[in-house]
Amino acid sequence: MRVLVSFVGGRGHLEPLLPVARALETAGHSLLVTGQPSMGQAVLDAGFPFLATGEDLGDTGKRFPLLAYDTDREDDSLRRGFAGRTARRRATDVFALCRYWVPDVLVCDEIDFGAMVAAERFGVRAATVLVTAAGSFVRPEVVAPALDALRRESGLPPDPGLAMPARDLVVAPFPPGFRDPGHPLPPTAVSIRPPGVCPARAGGRAPPPWPVARPGAPIVYATLGTIFDTESGDLFSRLAAGLGALPVNVLLTVGRHVRPSEVGPRPPHVHVASFVPQAGVLPHCAAVVSHGGSGTVIGALAHGVPVVVLPLGADQDRNAGRVADLGTGLVLDPLTATPAEIGAATLRVLREPAFAGAARILADEAAELPGAEVVVGAVEGLASPG
Repeated sequence: MRVLVSFVGGRGHLEPLLPVARALETAGHSLLVTGQPSMGQAVLDAGFPFLATGEDLGDTGKRFPLLAYDTDREDDSLRRGFAGRTARRRATDVFALCRYWVPDVLVCDEIDFGAMVAAERFGVRAATVLVTAAGSFVRPEVVAPALDALRRESGLPPDPGLAMPARDLVVAPFPPGFRDPGHPLPPTAVSIRPPGVCPARAGGRAPPPWPVARPGAPIVYATLGTIFDTESGDLFSRLAAGLGALPVNVLLTVGRHVRPSEVGPRPPHVHVASFVPQAGVLPHCAAVVSHGGSGTVIGALAHGVPVVVLPLGADQDRNAGRVADLGTGLVLDPLTATPAEIGAATLRVLREPAFAGAARILADEAAELPGAEVVVGAVEGLASPG
């Protein structure tokens, strides 16, 4: 079976696909991965062949001011961008790739609408891998009109209820308990363990793979992900100042486009790096302070680690809402949070057992989920006639 694996965007869209891709490769199937050009090296590093489609999205390094989270603005970005111009470009490029490589099935991320349209037009079925954890960000009223215009141009019937992403198979790499109950998983969904989570979480781990100035003190990981680093204003400096005042070790990652020196002076127990693979960080952490990206929040909670969330954009505010609802952490306003407030919130999630206890509930749920190999048969079934 030939499987085309397609994603739109950066690591947050690629990494949830990788366990499924590896399971399919292990089962003996041929894979080709496609996504924006700048992600080619990340795909090759993961061990898969890559062909670029579409265009790079927001990875230029250009700086933008830190803005208050605005739901309407984020919905408009999803509508005009991912369901509009980005979907149109990707539908054209992925359809051309299908004619060249001729896949039997598509595996794509849930926001790669253009690839879904291309696959439907080409006559192959699709497995959609969820990349937004709360489940309330991608909604028919936001994206269906724009996608129906693209479907009409592609010779496909309208889909006002947005059935397309869930029509064949949905893979949900998140603990179901985190999802917004107002947006339940579709009947076609299969839940699997989040990336980087082992069936049994055990102690006795190796020392962390970065300098620790205070041996034995808790480790706090702080990150704004790989996309929102360039629109964070002075938030990195406030994070370093607030966390640096605590009796902990801090790992702060600032992304490829922000120089560690821009964070300013910090004590020895605050280690600043451009990027550290999350899978090597989370097993060592006692708390995670982040922008609330789905991969970061679920990665932390799936390790039983409580969080402090400062949502900047995309689905992050909705993830923050679930964090607050479930009691797995605290939410701060990234525009106004002072270093003292960041430090106080982090100290609370470290010292008040209820936060870690709520996180462990989700960690136990995640650990009990099956691995990605459970979906191989279902993906194979999509390639069967009828």
